[in-house]
Amino acid sequence: MRRFILKLAALLGACAALSMGGAAAAATVPAPLDDLARDYVALILEIGEREPGYVDAYYGPPEWQAAAHAAPRDLPQLAQGAAALTARLQAVPEASLDADSRHRRAYLLAHVSAAAARVRMLSGEKMSFADEAEALFGVRPELRPLESYDPVLARIDALVPGEGALTDRVTAFKSHYVIPKDRLQVVMDAAIAECRRRTVAHITLPAHERFTLSFVGDKPWSGYNYYLGDAASRIEINADFPIYTERVIDLGCHEGYPGHHVYNALLEQTFVRERGWVEMSVYPLFSPMSFVAEGSANYGIDLAFPGDEATAFEREVLFPLAGLDPSTAEKKAELMALTRQLARAEYTIADDYLAGRVDREESIARLARYTLTDPAKAAQRLRFIDTYRSYIINYGLGRDVVQAWVERPDAPWGPDHWQGMETLLSSQILPVDLIEP
Repeated sequence: MRRFILKLAALLGACAALSMGGAAAAATVPAPLDDLARDYVALILEIGEREPGYVDAYYGPPEWQAAAHAAPRDLPQLAQGAAALTARLQAVPEASLDADSRHRRAYLLAHVSAAAARVRMLSGEKMSFADEAEALFGVRPELRPLESYDPVLARIDALVPGEGALTDRVTAFKSHYVIPKDRLQVVMDAAIAECRRRTVAHITLPAHERFTLSFVGDKPWSGYNYYLGDAASRIEINADFPIYTERVIDLGCHEGYPGHHVYNALLEQTFVRERGWVEMSVYPLFSPMSFVAEGSANYGIDLAFPGDEATAFEREVLFPLAGLDPSTAEKKAELMALTRQLARAEYTIADDYLAGRVDREESIARLARYTLTDPAKAAQRLRFIDTYRSYIINYGLGRDVVQAWVERPDAPWGPDHWQGMETLLSSQILPVDLIEP
């Protein structure tokens, strides 16, 4: 009887209209999680009306989005709504919830907290880089002095000897691996097909999953996955700057398999379609969800191509397709591995730049030095930092945290790291869960 009553309550709740406007703020008594989840979706959609791009994906009922568009609350009302929703979530007795519901409640609390922080930022509040990252993504990054990365630069200097600045030498060396534009489509197609082949060997995806791929320009990012719902994605690759052979593997895995496309498809299947948990039908970009999304997408590159398998695939498949000489492929792989150790230097650079301690030109010069890219590419990266700010922690730090969690010695899946990845991608695991499993 109790199960029947719970199912009936869920059915009635699913048929109810979405609570909009100030209704959420007026409630002061505990409510079922389904009701709270619907109010959370309303909150996120209305913030999205105040900040274009805040809602990265939404595939819930279109009338909910239409309602948010027709009458979005202003920023003070949204702040009040977030505070009221937090209070209502906290008022739900943990003793009344099963384990999954307790985790669901924690997930909602963390994401409402991030939404509240974003509303404060939109209202003019200034935070330090680390404070902002922690408020939005649930993780506080370490900001190391830039000189601590100099030993890595010294190793790269020895690997790519010669005259002139190190950045120029690295750029010249990498120029041998630029994919000609007239071969970019076929090389990208081959890379993403291999990423998919390796992923579906371990993770069962919805039978109708699919994506489209296109090349674009004038973007602050190098690749983007727009998840459309119903297991479909639109993947865009920025072709403004040279694309190297190893980069198409990175993009194919990160944006596609087992990265963003797989993550969103599994979340939709597991929660929205199988459980009816509506909070997972909306993806707020500035939220703990992004730490997991970006971290797992970057870790997915190493998972799909462990050891020297990426180099072998480049040599055997991508180089011939691109018409490139594979003779120094191993040296390039060594260079990429060292460059990866510089990834967190941009956190310190962004911290100084966003706080106004270092100007734009000097920040571009720092990025060029510590990411070993030419000034034009460094300027594009600073454009990304202008747009997304502390979001940058989700890539390098996110990858390292996800890898440590999946590959921890006491993991229940043992050495089957693909099983750990699938567990992560179809869960409401929060960054704090990854750091303190």
